[in-house]
Amino acid sequence: MSKERSYLYLCLFLLPLVLLIFSFLASGTSAQSGGDTEHASHEHHDMAPSPGMTEDTAAKAKALADKRESEFNHRLAGFFVLIGGVIILAERESGRTWLRFAWPIIFALAGVFLLAWSDTELWPFGPKSWSTQLANDGEVLQHKTFAVILLVLAVIELQKVRGKLTASWAACVFPVLAIGGSVLLLFHQHNGGMHGANHMEVMARIQSEHTGYATAGVGIGLSKAFSETRSRWQPFFQRLWPALMMVLGALLLTYVE
Repeated sequence: MSKERSYLYLCLFLLPLVLLIFSFLASGTSAQSGGDTEHASHEHHDMAPSPGMTEDTAAKAKALADKRESEFNHRLAGFFVLIGGVIILAERESGRTWLRFAWPIIFALAGVFLLAWSDTELWPFGPKSWSTQLANDGEVLQHKTFAVILLVLAVIELQKVRGKLTASWAACVFPVLAIGGSVLLLFHQHNGGMHGANHMEVMARIQSEHTGYATAGVGIGLSKAFSETRSRWQPFFQRLWPALMMVLGALLLTYVE
């Protein structure tokens, strides 16, 4: 590998880390602003005490904690997706076959994270049971569905790379699940943004952001399907779908509620 190409891959691997750091810094600034507003609200209540002060303060603290958790989850998922796209593109351009094992493992890590930590009110982090929340909370059910999609993709693609899965239907799994998961994003429930005086504006922004994720996801699914179909455009699609993964990862890294 040439020195110039090595520098290019180094930059590609560093880019997600830089974006992740900037996104966390932006999150901290936003949280600080929210904390200042909350402090001012506390002072106002101190000047004119009201019977509902304790409940109101607890509700604001809960909303802020949910906001921080949701932004962290989206951004860490974006980090995984962006790294996966970089690895796939690097493997394609460098020809280093060991990299083929890396991106399914990245997907598996993202799936495990989303399965375990996407809803910290569930056991073992919180008091609520999985069965109750999966049956009654659509947001929790969708989070776990996305986690299962990532884990299934990781297992299928890893088996394909190992040469253990050669059936023709295996090539359809990624596009079908990617497009299906993207469509599901259009109906993603997000209870965290349904509070506060500007909740309509927040919900509109969240919906717009998820529409962008869905659009990128459908593009990934379609281009992945074409990348496995022999044609003169195949090399183009083999580069397009990991590039779109990087776009999706970057969009997730900039998520703000």
